[in-house]
Amino acid sequence: MIYFDNAATGGAKPDSVICGASAAMRACANPGRSGHMLSLACAERVYGVRKILQQFFGAPSAERVIFTKNCTEALNIAVLGCLGAGDKIVSTVAEHNSVLRPLRHLSECGASVRYAPLDRAGNIDLKAMAALIDADTSAVVITLASNVTGIAPDICAVKRMMPPGALLICDGAQACGHENIDMTAMGIDALAVAGHKGMCGIQGSGALVMSQRLCPSPVMFGGTGSESYNLSMPDFYPDALEAGTLNYPAIISLGEGALYLKTRMYENRDRLVYLTDLVINGLHEMPFVRLYSRTNVFGIVAFDVDGVPSEEVAGRLSAEHGICVRGGLHCAPLMHGALGTSGLVRVSLSPFNTEREAEYFLKAMAEMFG
Repeated sequence: MIYFDNAATGGAKPDSVICGASAAMRACANPGRSGHMLSLACAERVYGVRKILQQFFGAPSAERVIFTKNCTEALNIAVLGCLGAGDKIVSTVAEHNSVLRPLRHLSECGASVRYAPLDRAGNIDLKAMAALIDADTSAVVITLASNVTGIAPDICAVKRMMPPGALLICDGAQACGHENIDMTAMGIDALAVAGHKGMCGIQGSGALVMSQRLCPSPVMFGGTGSESYNLSMPDFYPDALEAGTLNYPAIISLGEGALYLKTRMYENRDRLVYLTDLVINGLHEMPFVRLYSRTNVFGIVAFDVDGVPSEEVAGRLSAEHGICVRGGLHCAPLMHGALGTSGLVRVSLSPFNTEREAEYFLKAMAEMFG
């Protein structure tokens, strides 16, 4: 089997991540819920991962690293915990449903939400976005990289458009682990992290990393191990936003993934650019293929085949050649509307993929549709 669906979830993991998660399951207590030595040791390790992610993403403090089960939960906390009726929000058509659906909910509750379009080159139109932002804008909610095509907006340019009081909330699902993100330098207030994609963690790992300006109200309520006498959630972070038992093995895997990337991220990025370029150039030579991606550091290649639905292309690649890709809308309906498609085939590569696998995929495409 050849796995080219890494934008959905990472296939191969570094050995250190697998060993870390496995060790966590062998000696696993509930972090911060008891006073015995194993619980305390697990809590200490969880705090250690907060420190790792604080440094990795240039966050102001470890307490502002909130663990979640995925990027969607992180985005819901940031969007629904900070914004409400009467707020003016600017986003883009390139967003995933983990942004679009919370924003739709807010619009139904009385918030104003406007979406920047794409330009003719398929990028987020920053001039059009600037026209949507005014002095009353409460927040800009934007992806750091499209999960459909791999386009990436200039976040620093977006920040310069915004009034001083507006929050910058970023979906980092496809970008984290592939390029350096310094929240403080870039002016990001909320960074939603998917641990199981470019960050090399296992499924069930995610984080919301917050600036000092972001103060979300809880969107989930329950036990925290602190202030158990209080029927309200604690008023301090991270406890205010972490109700219930933490996914300890997943958190440990995320920390190991970040440590791995500290020494390998740029090497991995070069590898992904090379593989992505190889696939794009090969598909460009096929007259029955239309490409929607340019070479990018995220390993994403979107295309369609003349007269063949994307789901059929993906199904045949899987059934006839053992190649795993994704067809359809990729949970990003406005992006496909802006591109004028009813679905695309997405190849999403990993640094663990090989040149031989890419060449086999191109040969399979030529045999099936050429």
